[in-house]
Amino acid sequence: QVQVGESGGGLVQAGGSLRLSCAASGRPFSTLGMAWFRQAPGKEREFVAFISDSGASTNYADSVKGRFTISRDNAKNTMYLQMNNLRPEDTAVYYCAARSGSAHTSLNEYSYWGQGTQVTVSS
Repeated sequence: QVQVGESGGGLVQAGGSLRLSCAASGRPFSTLGMAWFRQAPGKEREFVAFISDSGASTNYADSVKGRFTISRDNAKNTMYLQMNNLRPEDTAVYYCAARSGSAHTSLNEYSYWGQGTQVTVSS
């Protein structure tokens, strides 16, 4: 069983920055494909970014390309999402997800989820 937990959400003005963190335990972190998803009120949960187990491969949703950066530190069992130039439409609960093996864009592929952290961007 893998335990996953997010931190770092908050309230920020449009154009500002936040960094989210996700810690995982219960399995060697370097064997986990990791991703961020988000869910805005009244909308379905959507893919934001993923990173491979080694960190060598990343993928982003078009809506965040050039503004968000996903990274990981396998020595610290932690994944990050640096969010710059935030927009009101980025407001959502952000979830960290983990799966054994390769990372994926589909939320159905992930077995382990955090509780989510709220990000609110004011205009």
